[in-house]
Amino acid sequence: MEPLDEATARTWLATALEEARAGPAEGGIPIGAALYGPDGALLGRGRNRRVQDGDPSMHAETAAFRAAGRQRSYRGTTMVTTLSPCWYCSGLVRQFGISRVVVGEAVTFHGGHDWLAEHGVEVVVLDDPECVAMMREFVARNPELWGEDIGK
Repeated sequence: MEPLDEATARTWLATALEEARAGPAEGGIPIGAALYGPDGALLGRGRNRRVQDGDPSMHAETAAFRAAGRQRSYRGTTMVTTLSPCWYCSGLVRQFGISRVVVGEAVTFHGGHDWLAEHGVEVVVLDDPECVAMMREFVARNPELWGEDIGK
């Protein structure tokens, strides 16, 4: 798998950001994700829908993964997420052999991306200012909902 250039990573992050921005308008959490194929084709996209669906497992990465549908293999795919993936979503990446994770930010929440890197997943952390600002504002306004989302 070729290294991912920053321009492509940021273009793909824009898809996840669109999803993240839609979450609060629905009463949800501003985290978005997208799954890209080895050829760069968008396979699936989604946002955290825990609140909207009443489903504690519907994290953004899970929504993008489900939207991608069944794939013969996930080798060579890239999961792009606006926030460092939690342990649940990091497990999904490992379980299905997703090769790369692009993280919009890991300032607000430092999830399992270091663990993923230790286990051979290529991790690209972009430290995107919009991702950071969006999460900081959400956490400040909704500390209880944020605590629920991260299992505190």
